[in-house]
Amino acid sequence: MPKSKSAYSIPTKKQKSDTHIFVIWVDNEAGVLARVVGLFSGRGYNIESLAVAEVDAIKNISRITIVTTGTPQVIDQIKLQLKKLVPVHKVADFKREDKDVIFKEMALFKIVGNQRKMDKCINACKKFNPVILDQTKKSTVIQVTALRREIDKMNIKLKPLGLISTSRTGAVAMTRGAKIFNL
Repeated sequence: MPKSKSAYSIPTKKQKSDTHIFVIWVDNEAGVLARVVGLFSGRGYNIESLAVAEVDAIKNISRITIVTTGTPQVIDQIKLQLKKLVPVHKVADFKREDKDVIFKEMALFKIVGNQRKMDKCINACKKFNPVILDQTKKSTVIQVTALRREIDKMNIKLKPLGLISTSRTGAVAMTRGAKIFNL
């Protein structure tokens, strides 16, 4: 039986899945995000993270950053489908390991415990220039900006020290240097 060449196929040894970050500039209007997300869910594509915000109030433009994984065929299909959506102005696609692009995620960690445990948590986050957003005698909220995998590791490391809650933004991206990465 011949192998399926569908974009929806499970990757074979020759078809490696890669993580991609799509940056999509769209009109900032009701229903646009639902259409973009619907494109993914309707075709069975997973969204690993999603970040959306208005970036130009004068032009009424929002920027959507979506992290997903797929074979080259799936990624090409997603790109083509995104470009066909009416409110989409521009689509940029980057691999996670692309050295010309900075990818970061912000996380808030809430720690509950005694002062010694909270100090250990803050010290564990030192590498990421933590910002203390709230601190009481029994709790602290720490803000960290880092790569996704680093935040995953911090989440595990802080659990035994009193981590009770984590809130994350999802990935955002920006090109390095003077290279233009805008609408």
